[in-house]
Amino acid sequence: MDLTWLGHACFRLRGKTASVLTDPYPPALGPKLKALDADLVTFSHGHENHSYRGALAGDPFLVEGPGEYEVAGVLLRGLATFHDRANGAEHGRNTVYLIELDDVRVCHLGDLGHRLLDDTLDALSDIDVLLVPVGGGRTLNAQRAAEVARQVEPRVVVPMHYAQPAIAMELDPLDLFLKEMGVTEVNPLAKLSVQPSSAEAETRVAVLELKA
Repeated sequence: MDLTWLGHACFRLRGKTASVLTDPYPPALGPKLKALDADLVTFSHGHENHSYRGALAGDPFLVEGPGEYEVAGVLLRGLATFHDRANGAEHGRNTVYLIELDDVRVCHLGDLGHRLLDDTLDALSDIDVLLVPVGGGRTLNAQRAAEVARQVEPRVVVPMHYAQPAIAMELDPLDLFLKEMGVTEVNPLAKLSVQPSSAEAETRVAVLELKA
């Protein structure tokens, strides 16, 4: 399974026979996403920065909330969470997605705003790749993102939703999260390739280049 970052919380997951797109955003936010094809597209919540349909091509299967799905051989589970630490009273609900593609388990946290509860954690066992927002604002900041990463204990943590020159949004820089995770050297990757049999001794952080 290959993972590329298209900016903000948008990723493309490409397997042998299917592809998944997460949280497409509008042109006003940054790089112009257009004609993106996928078998399955997930929206973590209704804000346009995470649910822009205008970037999509074809007729993908759209998932906009909690539930269990199987599309083109992709197993998907949406888990109800919140966009803040006040049970949604400030910014509403958020959906965390567990995506299983080519026997690789990827968790996209969307705009999660709080530590994960036990029932959510129970569903997130044996995660290969965790896509975690780290830039603060209306979602996790660096410290809380590191706490959530330690809760999940994935093989690989991929940060998202942080300050980028190409993204027209005020967020914290990536460096704060890397410091929280004890990362001192970064070599950004064009894509992350993950095999189900690739054992990791401990959780590592992979920073991806923006490919939009």
